[in-house]
Amino acid sequence: MKYVKLAGACLNQTPLDFRHNVENILQTIQSAQKEEVSILCLPELAISGYGCEDAFFSEDVLQRSLEGLKRIAAAAADITVSVGLPMVFENCLYNCSCFIHNGQVMGFVAKQELAGDGIYYEPRWFKRWPEGLVVEYLWEGESYPFGDVLFEIDTVRIGFEICEDAWNGVRPAQRHYRHNVDLILNPSASNFALGKTKIRELLVTETSRSYNCTYLYSNLLGNESGRIIYDGEILIAQCGNLLARNKRFSFEPFQLLTAVVDLDFVNLHRKKSFNFEPEIPPFLVQIAGKLPLARPQSEANLVEPIESKFEEFYLAETLALFDYMRKSYSKGFVLSLSGGADSSCCAVLIAKTFDRAEEELGRDQLLKMLQYANLSPDASISSQLLTCVYQATANSGDATLESARELANGLGATFHLWDVEGLHKGYKALAAQALGRDLSWEQDDLSLQNIQARLRAPGIWMLANLNRALLVTTSNRSEAAVGYATMDGDTAGGLAPLGGIDKATLIEWLHWAEKELDIPSLKYVNSLTPTAELRPSDNKQTDETDLMPYPILEAIEEKAIGEYKSPVEVFHSLQGIVADELLRNYIRKFFTLWSRNQWKRERYAPSFHLDDKNLDPKTWCRFPILSGGFREGLAELEELSID
Repeated sequence: MKYVKLAGACLNQTPLDFRHNVENILQTIQSAQKEEVSILCLPELAISGYGCEDAFFSEDVLQRSLEGLKRIAAAAADITVSVGLPMVFENCLYNCSCFIHNGQVMGFVAKQELAGDGIYYEPRWFKRWPEGLVVEYLWEGESYPFGDVLFEIDTVRIGFEICEDAWNGVRPAQRHYRHNVDLILNPSASNFALGKTKIRELLVTETSRSYNCTYLYSNLLGNESGRIIYDGEILIAQCGNLLARNKRFSFEPFQLLTAVVDLDFVNLHRKKSFNFEPEIPPFLVQIAGKLPLARPQSEANLVEPIESKFEEFYLAETLALFDYMRKSYSKGFVLSLSGGADSSCCAVLIAKTFDRAEEELGRDQLLKMLQYANLSPDASISSQLLTCVYQATANSGDATLESARELANGLGATFHLWDVEGLHKGYKALAAQALGRDLSWEQDDLSLQNIQARLRAPGIWMLANLNRALLVTTSNRSEAAVGYATMDGDTAGGLAPLGGIDKATLIEWLHWAEKELDIPSLKYVNSLTPTAELRPSDNKQTDETDLMPYPILEAIEEKAIGEYKSPVEVFHSLQGIVADELLRNYIRKFFTLWSRNQWKRERYAPSFHLDDKNLDPKTWCRFPILSGGFREGLAELEELSID
């Protein structure tokens, strides 16, 4: 029996921050050495950061990555480490993992399948490496194997699947099986999406079962470069059994997860299943020496998975908000708190961000991480880093003011009440003077609504600037789909935490948060009907009256945008959820508003990617600003015979 201690690590890296990234890697290696780990797998592109975008083309980035690799290799004594970096060969860029053994670079494995869909643009920068090809890479006078390389230490054969390599029908693991590979390392930069952890676990365990191997998966951690969230998941499986799984969404700079595996057990299983002659691999680096053996592990090192999508949303958002703030060196957040669902959700997430950080890191470490903000150690973090402002006009109601005030006080945030009705009257007077007539709700409804949202932006921007804080905009995905927002008004801000989630889910989440996060003051907002409060109170304005019921909007959006269905196809697929004529009206409104408001989606503040329904045109859902607006499809919908 050959018991070997393996470890995966998740790292919270920052693109182009080489000093931080390398130091974080060195601390991780040191921690692994203390735990007597034999083989350590670090995430994809860990040295440079994954999200370097077009900076990957910079010679400086490539050079600094190699300089970082030298420091890492020198520190990797008595341990085997894989670490990711961008590399150039014959004027082409490749996404690589370097294999280091006892302080010596043994070779480089290049990624064979590139992620080029959804939020990923790897083919813009990198070339895919051909299967079976190995070349010589010259670096500082030494020659190293580069490409589709396998390694063998003490009869243990090791291969790689770098993130996207594993998510394809034809994948390296299939060839590794034929080449008698015992251990597959998967360094990844796999974005968080609600429910994705179940798919990852299935991928890892089934690969280890199907190919009779040990499989080690290590992901990045945190909000690395702005929009993508990495949950820091680490998984270790052997022959179909999950041996180790870590706690995701950590605020620590890195996490280490270990498992002791019996590699002879893998060989025994493989001998039983082989019904063919193993193939000779195209290139095998045989490394002299022995792997340090470990004592057998009595039980699996498994953290219970998170089952609730509401909890996943909460943990992902709070980690992303924390990283976005500290990596932008912002001194907290400023928020226009209307007392409604969206702004209340933002306030809760921000306040709980600091609660989570302090609980996990401890107050002293948290203050050290945020030392640039010069926080007082004697005051609560939320009171110093979350400022909420209720901006009232004549159309604002007492219930929303009470909701905003009670929530801000309950969260420990700083709260201000501003009366902006004077500004409202001033703008109306200016417009009336220019037009030579008084404005009225009958004639000027939309303009009168929009000006109230817009006049709230300059003051809150000024407060954010004075605080050197991030101004949060509260727009959600449902509003983005139909343009139910005022540009330069309620969309004003530098970050849209809710831009990737729909309104129906947010309303459900607030009820969950009131109970599960123990926030009694949420009872005020949870008792209200969502409303923009931009018309006089006797109008009894509500969001769903202006648009349609949010669950129906979500259903139409999923069919029309997520599944690319025509208006008639959407009608047939949703027929029965409401009366046919009403459904036709809702579908007509959705497609019309969707087409008309692409320019707004182009201008929304950056948002976090939370699932595969994102509408962000810069990273996920592209649509022309100018289009025919589904004219023919809507005409077919009108002609549709309804009984």
